Amino acid sequence: MLAHPSEGVAALAERLGLSESDVRRSLDVLSSLSLIRSSAGQEAEFLTVSPEVAMELLLARRQADLAAQQERLEASRAAAAQLIAEYSMLNRGQDGSESEQLVGADEIRVRLAKLGEQAQSEVMTFAPGGAHTAEDLKASRGPNEALLSRGIRMRTVYLDSVRNHQPTLEHVAWLNSQGGRVRTMPTLPVRLIIIDRRLAVLPTDTSDARAGAVVLKGTGVVAALCALFEQVWTAAVPLGDAPSADSRGLAPQDAEALRLLASGLTDEAMAKRLGVSPRTARRIAADLMERLEARSRFQAGVHAVQNGWLPAGRH
Repeated sequence: MLAHPSEGVAALAERLGLSESDVRRSLDVLSSLSLIRSSAGQEAEFLTVSPEVAMELLLARRQADLAAQQERLEASRAAAAQLIAEYSMLNRGQDGSESEQLVGADEIRVRLAKLGEQAQSEVMTFAPGGAHTAEDLKASRGPNEALLSRGIRMRTVYLDSVRNHQPTLEHVAWLNSQGGRVRTMPTLPVRLIIIDRRLAVLPTDTSDARAGAVVLKGTGVVAALCALFEQVWTAAVPLGDAPSADSRGLAPQDAEALRLLASGLTDEAMAKRLGVSPRTARRIAADLMERLEARSRFQAGVHAVQNGWLPAGRH
């Protein structure tokens, strides 16, 4: 096609000694790779595209596909964890698994303390919610120190936003210095504590973790939650490392904010997911709109799709 740009399918088939159907299948592949495009009023049915332009288009498309896959994965994680909690509450003992319901913040706190004392090898935690109050930080230091002094392995995933809140960051750094392993993610699917890979604690209401919780002991259910934890842990960034920008030049928190923004979340809802204040969420959204040279959120979504930052199927 490069050597004979004016030739159509029939001429290409004759020149190459192939059937026209074989040539069309090959053209479909080249078109899917953005290496050719349909002609407009030309004698040839297809025109070649500059390899440099084609590569940019292909990479943008692949980046958008990856972003869509990541979004589906995150949504599945959150939905699965919530479904496990609700199912366990409704079917206690009916499927051979064991569960225990806790009501209210005080009951949850007392039960968690007892479970911590009984831990023998490992505690794995998702800690969403962003910055913690001084009271919560102070209350957690004693139990954490007791666990670590007994040689209990502790792995905790916090939100990226704690890196910008000095009191919480100091506590997390202290935990890290004592042997606890700490990583961060832009968002987390659910609040979760797993002890010795034999039981797990989940909130019964993801919007209010203090309202109630369920302690799960079923082997299959806990194994699924352990797999969820390991998936998130692998993708999370160690506390000592700075989250790196992706191919779009976006930090992980900004990339997640863009996804949430395009999903139609309000500033308040986005702030809760990221663990930041609504004011900070508005600033992040404004910065993204400026980078995308957009005057509105709708226009930002359009430009993000055009730039390959978001999958085209979203809008």
